[in-house]
Amino acid sequence: MKKEDVPQDVSALGKITKEVCYATDSEGKYVTELSKGWDVKITALDKAWEDIDVRIANAKQKVLNGEASPLLFFIEQGIMDISLLADYTGFWKWQIKCHLKPGVFKNLADKKLQRYAEVFNVSVDDLKNMKVHGA
Repeated sequence: MKKEDVPQDVSALGKITKEVCYATDSEGKYVTELSKGWDVKITALDKAWEDIDVRIANAKQKVLNGEASPLLFFIEQGIMDISLLADYTGFWKWQIKCHLKPGVFKNLADKKLQRYAEVFNVSVDDLKNMKVHGA
């Protein structure tokens, strides 16, 4: 791609940051050029965020329906999975899967709830009630 052909499509992040792209100058040498965005990439990222929002909404509804514990909501909100949460908390994956059950979650010791709350950067009360700061 030539330097003058580097896309400059405005994106949501375009006001905050720019992306470094490699392009060729008039002499055919590779140089770096800043890009505000690219329509194809913007569309793909927007779609990915829409999918994440749907997953969060579905998780919240499962918790409200009593099908899952609030952990599911916070996992989705944090764009995590069980393996990553296990790494952060030190719990085994099978333990977290058990803690995703509402009946098991409501009987968890405060010490365990505190470990989850620290990972999600909320209080234990907020964890139990699905409260997110800044939301």
